[in-house]
Amino acid sequence: MVEEEALQRELEDGLRRSRGGFMSRLRGLLTGDSASPETWAEVEESLIAGDVGAALAMEVVERARARRTSETAEAAVRAELAALLLPRDPRWSLYHAGRSPAVVLVLGVNGTGKTTTIGKLATREVAAGRRVILAAADTFRAAASDQLRHAAGADPAAVVFDALDAGAARGADLVIIDTAGRLHTKSNLMDELAKIRRVIDRRLPGASPETLLVLDATTGQNGLIQAVAFHEAVGLTGIVLTKLDSTARGGIVFAIERRLGVPVRFAGVGERPEDLVDFDPAAFVAALFEATT
Repeated sequence: MVEEEALQRELEDGLRRSRGGFMSRLRGLLTGDSASPETWAEVEESLIAGDVGAALAMEVVERARARRTSETAEAAVRAELAALLLPRDPRWSLYHAGRSPAVVLVLGVNGTGKTTTIGKLATREVAAGRRVILAAADTFRAAASDQLRHAAGADPAAVVFDALDAGAARGADLVIIDTAGRLHTKSNLMDELAKIRRVIDRRLPGASPETLLVLDATTGQNGLIQAVAFHEAVGLTGIVLTKLDSTARGGIVFAIERRLGVPVRFAGVGERPEDLVDFDPAAFVAALFEATT
């Protein structure tokens, strides 16, 4: 219970901009027991402004209006937004007991905070008592190799193979693999990611790697387009949404989960390592609907 309350507070703090942005207008529209057709149209516009997306905003409003016979307008909209988020297995974690080393493949375009996120993930896992190896398959950028303490200049797939060998030899619990920041429109770079995935499957058959895409929440619908392209190319298992504290349009979370059918696993709500928090759907919706203080 204490952990759940702490997560709620972290999300509330991190979502302050969203609560004061599109959600502030939305809450104002949904006050009272009744809502006119004009008000519902404004609700739809507010959801679109919050990066929920036009088609999805229309669907949320239609469903909310249909259930208004037994609920307030705010409760109806809140319930429909919550229903867009995928259920979570409370037992899920990056580390799968009995599968050592577990493999985490981290993807994303330049500027999303990918390498910083990997450092935060590693810090969390080490604090939990696990042994972690970081593989810098981002061999095109010296800074990433410095940050992740791995040789630069090698073929990315070869770097991954060597890191998996090292992980198995040293008894590591996790191997977290950074990949080159790449534009989703470059098919040759996507082919390289697919090659890395094949190397993982070959070196550790049945490893079932977690494939996480790091997205910048401030990019909104452009981020959703990136996510769709990556998912089609390599098959994502989760999303890390960074800079959620820097946007007033946190509705992109709903669009991502509905469009991809892939859960947001972690949310970045600050610069400190501890500001990368587990994403909890119920806590997220509750934090959005809390009034700004």
